[in-house]
Amino acid sequence: MPRNASSQNDSPWRVGLPTLLAALLAAGCSGDSGPSQAEIDAQAKREAAAVAAATVHARSVNEVRETRLANLQKPDGWLSLVGLHWLKAGNSYVGSGATKGVRLAAGPEEVGMIRLERDGTVTFRATRGAGVMYDGQPADGGTRRLVTDAEGGTPTVVGFNQGDASFIVIKRGENYGLRVRDALAPTRTRFPGLDYFDIDSAFRFDARFEAHPPGQTISIVNVLGIEEAMANPGVVVFQKDGVEFRLEAVDEGDGRLFLIFADRTSGHESYAASRFLYAEQPADGGTTVVDFNRAYNPPCAFTEFSTCPMPPPSNRLNLRIEAGEKKPLPLLASP
Repeated sequence: MPRNASSQNDSPWRVGLPTLLAALLAAGCSGDSGPSQAEIDAQAKREAAAVAAATVHARSVNEVRETRLANLQKPDGWLSLVGLHWLKAGNSYVGSGATKGVRLAAGPEEVGMIRLERDGTVTFRATRGAGVMYDGQPADGGTRRLVTDAEGGTPTVVGFNQGDASFIVIKRGENYGLRVRDALAPTRTRFPGLDYFDIDSAFRFDARFEAHPPGQTISIVNVLGIEEAMANPGVVVFQKDGVEFRLEAVDEGDGRLFLIFADRTSGHESYAASRFLYAEQPADGGTTVVDFNRAYNPPCAFTEFSTCPMPPPSNRLNLRIEAGEKKPLPLLASP
């Protein structure tokens, strides 16, 4: 037999070719050829819808963040706080002078005299020539009753220092104090902006709302150690990676669910004491959205002159919430 003929007949390629062609034909005729065009189109639509939803979500979160930044930077925003002075019953002179009973960080030596009655009534008499205003209107020299923040309306704003500074009366527990603001405070003029985790839809949850009996309250302690009973309409329940988490909600009077929480990022990437978040109270008592991408720092993260509530023990989550606002950045250097 010629050598070439022998090599042709014994070649594995020549022997296996019919088998390979048969296998290819069989695969083409079977249902294992891959997804159909309809399935491919359906998957493409699902992916496009997911991208669109993520875009809408990111836009809404960024809008909330822009509003928050603008509010913080207002002349009378949280960044302008420069003092918190607790009042004693009776008369106290108010001003920047060293001998004043309530010594302010800004303004003239004497702004006026404040009086706290034992029933909680607070009055103020402006010092002539101090340039005092009540809610933007010049003081008339007489005694004025000041509305506190505990009366359900807008507290009286006592302005001075050409309108750059002001104070209101706040009530915490049984204590009354002056919360003082100055638009020229370094915490405002040297504010570096806000830092956030990346927006992540994995931290946006459809949470179950479990209502408490009407009138139920929860004990909330603020950073000053003052304990206060607050309306506790219910608890929100969500799942992350198959684990259930619960957050007790507080109602501040506007019907929304106010969530005060800490988590495993607290004191590390995020502010140590707590973070805040709002959710809508469901009309039907069913579900609400808990979006931690909207979580933000309390005022006490930026100033020592606030009275932030602390999370109750039940709201300290054994979970890393890698979403929302991070801990504050250092102030910018002085110009």
